[in-house]
Amino acid sequence: MTEFTRHTLDTAPEASRPLLEQSQKAFGRLPGLHAVMAEAPALLDGYKQLHRLFAEETSFDKDEITVVWQTINVEHACHYCVPAHTGIAKMMQVDDAITNALRDETPLPNARLEALRDFTLQVVRQRGALDEPQVQAFLDAGYTQRQILEVILAVAQKVMSNYTNHLANTPVDQVMQKFAWEKKGATAA
Repeated sequence: MTEFTRHTLDTAPEASRPLLEQSQKAFGRLPGLHAVMAEAPALLDGYKQLHRLFAEETSFDKDEITVVWQTINVEHACHYCVPAHTGIAKMMQVDDAITNALRDETPLPNARLEALRDFTLQVVRQRGALDEPQVQAFLDAGYTQRQILEVILAVAQKVMSNYTNHLANTPVDQVMQKFAWEKKGATAA
């Protein structure tokens, strides 16, 4: 397997250095994903922008944000992002029952969150080609057309990170290793 460079502030391409400095300041460390993405400054910048937009500017609450992110991470069997987003969910004070259900692919605590997970899975598995009853079921669960489009934003963000981690086999950051995870049963989509 090709070994991808995990950059430091000293080795990163010039355009990635300010982005890595922001990461270092925000996390108190340099996340492995960012260190790998730094090889392609546009990828790192795009990923960071989509992350901020989804986390801070969508209409989803913290539980819903976690459901969308982890649903995609689990479906893609991302060995790096599932532990990372488990830690992020803890920092966001998301109930462990939600996080565990997502990681274990077991029922979520309420029907509304389950509808969000179902819809997100349909978007990922069907590559956005949903039929009208699937869309209507999401709307009937109390979600909006805006939120349909916000799920697409999250899918774009998570494709960037999940695929990078698959190709680079990014090691799980030490601080997140206590949340290590591997997909049970079937292989990733």
